[in-house]
Amino acid sequence: MLDADFFRRWMTTAAASVDREADRLTALDSAIGDADHGSNLQRGFRAVTAALEKEAPDTPGAVLTLAGRQLISTVGGASGPLYGTLLRRTGKALGDAAEVGGEQLAEALRAGVDGVMKLGGAAPGDKTMIDALVPAVEALGSGFAAARAAAEEGAVATTPLQARKGRASYLGERSIGHQDPGATSSALLIAALADTAEADGE
Repeated sequence: MLDADFFRRWMTTAAASVDREADRLTALDSAIGDADHGSNLQRGFRAVTAALEKEAPDTPGAVLTLAGRQLISTVGGASGPLYGTLLRRTGKALGDAAEVGGEQLAEALRAGVDGVMKLGGAAPGDKTMIDALVPAVEALGSGFAAARAAAEEGAVATTPLQARKGRASYLGERSIGHQDPGATSSALLIAALADTAEADGE
């Protein structure tokens, strides 16, 4: 079972990963976006880490709700509201349970991803974060490692696509041949979840 401490470590692992990969995310975004995805997420996840150190929520749902709120208030552009919605909706779906199982987390994440799809109007194949998140949630029933692999494959698979949503869609065919930065950062978030679970022996 996964407790609040597990979810705190997931968020701090994700923050460290975003820190490490911020330049790569920004480089990807400079090709088809505003060249600020890495720096925006870096600022947001640093705020998440600081908030969790200060508040220490005591349920998994409360950890994710707080993280989502921080991302919405500190990250500019579209990624703040989208990531914030993902984590807040997931947290809300987990409710007040002190511990959750893998199946509950998969269901809650599905609710979070549905919230992102509704907010952004994106579907799989539109070359967005959804292309990493949907396969990850579908694979989560088979374990955390399967979810990580599915998210990474989904992110890489955005490269030949033409963007139909978001800033990249303005480029039309010129968006083809570039890996989507949002899908890439989403894969980092899922990889951080798998890393946390592995460290726990889950």
